[in-house]
Amino acid sequence: MSERESMPYDVVIVGGGPAGLAAAIRVKQVNPEISVCILEKGSEIGAHILSGAVVDPRALDELLPDWRHEGCPMAEVEVTDNWHWVLTASKKYALPHAMMPPFLSNEGNYTGSLGSLCRWLAGRAEDLGVEIFPGFPAAEILYDEKGAVRGVATGDMGVGRDGTHKADYQPGMELHAKYTFFAEGARGSLTKQLKGKYDLEKDCQPQVYGLGIKELWDIDPDKHFPGRVLHTQGWPLSESESWGGGFLYHQANNQVAIGFVTALDYKNPYVYPFEEFQRWKQHPEIRAVLEGGRRVSYGARAINEGGWQSVPKLAFPGGALIGCSAGFVNVPRIKGSHTAMKSGMLAAERVAAALSAGREHDELADYDAAVRDSWIAKELKLVQNAEPLISKFGGALGTVFAGADMWMRVMKIGLPISMKHHWDSEATMRKDLFQPIVYPKPDGVISFDRLSSVFLSNTNHEEDQPCHLVLKDPAIPTAINLPIYGGPEQRYCPAGVYEFVGVEEGNPRLQINAQNCVHCKTCDIKDMTQNITWVTPEGGGGPNYPNM
Repeated sequence: MSERESMPYDVVIVGGGPAGLAAAIRVKQVNPEISVCILEKGSEIGAHILSGAVVDPRALDELLPDWRHEGCPMAEVEVTDNWHWVLTASKKYALPHAMMPPFLSNEGNYTGSLGSLCRWLAGRAEDLGVEIFPGFPAAEILYDEKGAVRGVATGDMGVGRDGTHKADYQPGMELHAKYTFFAEGARGSLTKQLKGKYDLEKDCQPQVYGLGIKELWDIDPDKHFPGRVLHTQGWPLSESESWGGGFLYHQANNQVAIGFVTALDYKNPYVYPFEEFQRWKQHPEIRAVLEGGRRVSYGARAINEGGWQSVPKLAFPGGALIGCSAGFVNVPRIKGSHTAMKSGMLAAERVAAALSAGREHDELADYDAAVRDSWIAKELKLVQNAEPLISKFGGALGTVFAGADMWMRVMKIGLPISMKHHWDSEATMRKDLFQPIVYPKPDGVISFDRLSSVFLSNTNHEEDQPCHLVLKDPAIPTAINLPIYGGPEQRYCPAGVYEFVGVEEGNPRLQINAQNCVHCKTCDIKDMTQNITWVTPEGGGGPNYPNM
C-alpha cells in the first residue's frame, strides 16, 4: 500500500461553495496568520454550483461591504419586480403582493449565476492567502485516537473499475487540520457519515429535500426584462398530488434562468421530475417567453427543504457543519446562499477565537449557539411550518395554511407549533396504488430528453474507475424496487443514470450509467430501501457548469 503524504493546516474546508468560501474569507479577515485550505471536488470553483439564483445580499454585505463596486458578477442585475403565479393546465392566476408576508419580497435582491459569484469569492479568498485545491474531493474523514476529526483525505487517482491500480495511480493526500469545516452542500457524503457517528440528528427532525432542475436560455431581447423574477406553483404537479414549483428569472445578457423543483416526498412512484419540468415549460405563459430562444445549459441538484426543525447539531470534536451540509434553506423564499454564507462566517469567527486560545480538535459549541441566536434562526423560524404544511395538506390548502402560519409568526400571535417531517425515502408507495403517468414526447424546441440535456451539463467522468454509486445489496433493485414500486430510480434521476434492462426478456437487471451522474444526490435520498450510497468519484468528475 502506498504511503499517503500529508499537509498540515489550521483549518481545512471541504467544499468551495458560498459557505466554504465565506468561512475561509472570514477566518483570514479575523487573523491573516491562520492557515486555511479549501478542497473542491469540481474541476474548478463553481463547476458543481447550481442555484436559481436570486440572492439576498445580507451576508455578502457583512462579509465584503464593497462587493457591488469590486467587479462582483452578482451586482449586474438587481431584482426589479416579483411575480407569483398559480397555474392550471392552461391559465395563470397571479397572487396579489398584499397576500405575501413582507419578508418574502425580493426587493433589494440580485439575480445571476451563483457559480460565477463563487468564482469571484474564490479570487478574494486567494488574495487573502487561502489555498484552494479544485479537482480534489475529500473522500475520507480522518480521526484521532480520541475520536475527534483531525482532517480529511482526498481520493486516490488512477484506480480501475475492478479496484486495481492503473499505471497513473496516485494515492490520496491527507489534509491534517486543527478544525475541519464540512461545506459539501445538500446530502454531503462525508456529512452523512458525521451525522451517524456523532448522532447529530438526535434532537432534530429528518431533513427532507426537493430536486431542482435548471436550464439557461438565451431569449428574444424583446421578451427580456432584466431583474424580473417569477415563481409558480400548482400545475403540473397538482395532477399527481405532488408539490413543488417553477421559477423564471430574467438575468443579464438576454438570458433567463428557468427551473422546476419537485419535493421528494412524493408518493406516486410514477412521478418523473424531469418530465414534470418539461411539461411545465409547455404551459402557454412559460412557452411564450421561451419561443424563439435557445437552451444553452442544463443541470440538477437536490435542495434542503426541512427548515429550522431539521437543522442538526452543528459542532462535534474537531469540526463543524456549515451551509447546506447543515440545511439553512428558506423554502418559501427559495433562498439559502445568504444563510449558508452567514453560517460559514459564524463558524470562522469561533474557530479563529479557539485557535488564538491555543485550542484544537475540540467542539466549537459556541458556534452552534451563535447560529441559534443569529438572524439565520430568526428568519427560518418565521417559515418553519411552510414546507410541512404543504406536504401534509397539498399545494392548494397547504399554501393557505402556510400563509396563515407565516402571517401569525410575523404578527407574533398564536402558538409556535412545529410541524413534523418524515424521511423522503419512506414516502414512496406501491405501484399498484397508482396508474402510470403518460408524459408527452419532447418536441426538441421547448422540451427535450434527458441525454441531450446531460450533454449540456458538460458532465464527464473517467470511465475506468470504481462506480461511485454503491449498492449495499445488488439484488434489491430487481427483487423489491422494480416489482413493488415500478423501479422509480429510472425516473427520479435527472441524468438517466439508472435503467432496467432485460425486462422484456424476463431477466431484468439494473444498469448504472455512472458517467452520466450530475451529482444531484437524489438517488441517495429517495431510494426506498436506502440501498444506494453516493460516494465521491475520481477528482474533477461530474458536471462543469459555466454559469449556473
